[in-house]
Amino acid sequence: MEETNRQVPVTVLTGFLGAGKTTLLNRILTEQHGKKYAVIVNEFGEQGIDNDLVVDADEEVFEMNNGCICCTVRGDLIRILSGLMKRADKLDAIIVETTGLADPAPVAQTFFVDQDVANKTKLDAIVTVADAVHLSSQIEDHHEAEEQIAFGDVILLNKIDLVKDENIEVVTKRIRKINPFAH
Repeated sequence: MEETNRQVPVTVLTGFLGAGKTTLLNRILTEQHGKKYAVIVNEFGEQGIDNDLVVDADEEVFEMNNGCICCTVRGDLIRILSGLMKRADKLDAIIVETTGLADPAPVAQTFFVDQDVANKTKLDAIVTVADAVHLSSQIEDHHEAEEQIAFGDVILLNKIDLVKDENIEVVTKRIRKINPFAH
């Protein structure tokens, strides 16, 4: 495939409130990996992008000190993706961070229902950050937590240092029951 027809890979980063999505995102943005990411955040998540990383900002677009670009989803995701595609030659990938209460299905559908977006991007993976401490109660109280696990291609079990090994096993079994195919 020639470079002008390259589809930009998109990773959707999801997980319930407080699971650690924004911490993971800030870590990605501070690593010296040599990649240029466009990051689309929904109102900066619960914690927010580390302000020390922002070098230039306007209403919706934030340029980071490592060359990454961040956008807020105040408007339409399709409109933002279309705008980013004008810079596709300068991007290695796009990360979309959803809010902690988001159902990832409508975000994932965006990459299939809009033909222009489907032609220029490819949904690479849905990564779900799961809080080992609170996941069981979150699943019981909020259907979104279960949806996020169910749609995940990769489940990142976070905060395992705060629970006993047997509790990690219980949480892992619960995740496997909801989504036996995730990595």
